[in-house]
Amino acid sequence: MKHYSLEDFEGKMDSIYRLVIVAAKRAGQVNRPESRPLVATHSKKPTVIALEEIMEGKVSYTTGARDEEDFLE
Repeated sequence: MKHYSLEDFEGKMDSIYRLVIVAAKRAGQVNRPESRPLVATHSKKPTVIALEEIMEGKVSYTTGARDEEDFLE
């Protein structure tokens, strides 16, 4: 199993907090029985799978800023 450091994720997310939130949400999705990983992996741990997907750029996120702008218009 590969060990990840914060430096490995530089440029992948705009902050460490967003990395944690995105990885946690994706790990929850991967943990469901009907879900499949987006990358080839040897790990069975959902959190490690989620981090590997983020490293390979397979997981993206959107912020609610667009929704707030639409709400104000």
